[in-house]
Amino acid sequence: MTPPDADEILDAASNAGALRTALHVIATERDGLTNLENLYKTNSIAQEGFMSAVHAISKTIHRGAKVVISGVGKSGKIGEKLVATMNSFGVRSTFLHPTEALHGDLGVIGEVGLHVSIAECTSAELLTLLQHIRPSVPLIAITSHINPSTCPLFHHRNPSNCILLPAPIPVSETVSFGLAAPTTSTTVALTIGDALAMAVLNRLHSSPADVFHKYHPGGAIGAAVSKGPQRMAELAAMVADVPIARIQSRHSSASTSLTVLDILLTAARSSSGWVRLSSRTIVGPRIIQKLGRDPSNLDREIHHLEEGTVVEKQDWISIPGSSTVKEAKQWIMDMRRGERGKRFLKQGTILGIVDEEKEVSGVVEIEELGWTEEEWSGDGG
Repeated sequence: MTPPDADEILDAASNAGALRTALHVIATERDGLTNLENLYKTNSIAQEGFMSAVHAISKTIHRGAKVVISGVGKSGKIGEKLVATMNSFGVRSTFLHPTEALHGDLGVIGEVGLHVSIAECTSAELLTLLQHIRPSVPLIAITSHINPSTCPLFHHRNPSNCILLPAPIPVSETVSFGLAAPTTSTTVALTIGDALAMAVLNRLHSSPADVFHKYHPGGAIGAAVSKGPQRMAELAAMVADVPIARIQSRHSSASTSLTVLDILLTAARSSSGWVRLSSRTIVGPRIIQKLGRDPSNLDREIHHLEEGTVVEKQDWISIPGSSTVKEAKQWIMDMRRGERGKRFLKQGTILGIVDEEKEVSGVVEIEELGWTEEEWSGDGG
C-alpha cells in the first residue's frame, strides 16, 4: 500500500482544523444568542427598553417621519441591513453614515425623526455625530451596555428621549477567537434589529404578511406570494408547534397568574405568532398584537382580560384541512348570510383545521383568509 504523501496529510489536517474553527464559531455565536434571549426574558431594563423602542418607532412613522440608522464599520453593515428590513415592512428608514452626516447629510433626520445608533461599545464617530443632533430627537442605542447610565451615547442628552436596547455578549471576541473581529457581537446586534423590525411591523399593521408581500413582489418570495396557500392545511399553524405560556416575567413580582407580558414574551419565540395557555386554550396573533399596543396592559392578569381574548378549543370552528381557501371562504360567506352564522363566524373567530385523522391539528384566524369588504358584508358572494 502506498502511504499518503505529505501534501495529502497537510490537506487532511487543514480540513479538520477548518471544521473545528467553524464549529467553534457556530457554538460561540449560539451561546451569544442564548445569553441575549435570557436577558430579554428576565431583565426589566431590556424588556422596557424594547417596548419603548417599538412605541417610539411606531409613533415616528405615524407622524410621517422616518427612522434614521447609523453605525460604523461592521455595525454600519448591520445598520444597513436593518434599514433594508424596515423598508420591506413599510417602515420608512434610511442609513446615515456618521462621516457623511457631518458633511451635509444631517438633514435626513428632519424635525420629528428618530435616530438609531448601533455600536458594540463606544464609537468616536457616533459620539461626534450626536453632538450635532438635537437633544429632542429620540435616540435608540443598540450596544453592549446593559444600563443606560453607563452608555456614553446617552451622555449630555435628555434621558427621557434615550432608549437602550442591550446587546451584550457573554465572552469577548478576543477571548473566544484570539482577536477582536466583530462576529458574535454583530450576530447579537443583527438579531435585536430583526426582533425590533418584526415587533414594529406587528404594531403598525393588522395584516403584516400583506404589507410585506406588497413591498416584495419580486424574486422567489414574490413568486411564492403570487401563488399563495391553496388549501387550509397550508395556511394553518400547527397546534403542536405553538408554545405554551408560562409565568416568566417578574414585571409584577406579586403576580402568581399569567399576565399579558408573559404572553408577549412567549409570542416573541413563537414562529407562528400564536400562544397557547393550555392544551385547550389559545390566543391568536391579532389579539396578541392588540394587547401589545397598550403598555398599560402588561401587568394585567389573563383572567381579567375581555371575553374573546383567550379562545377555548370547543369554540374553534372546524374546517377540513383539505378544503381550498376559496371553498372555506365560500362556506363562511354562505353561513354568514344568516344571523346565527354572523354570531359565531365573526372577526376574531379561530378556525380549527381538521387533518386526515379527523383531529384538529391546526389553527387559522378567520381574517387570514383575505376578505374584501364586500365579501365580509355578504355582498361579494
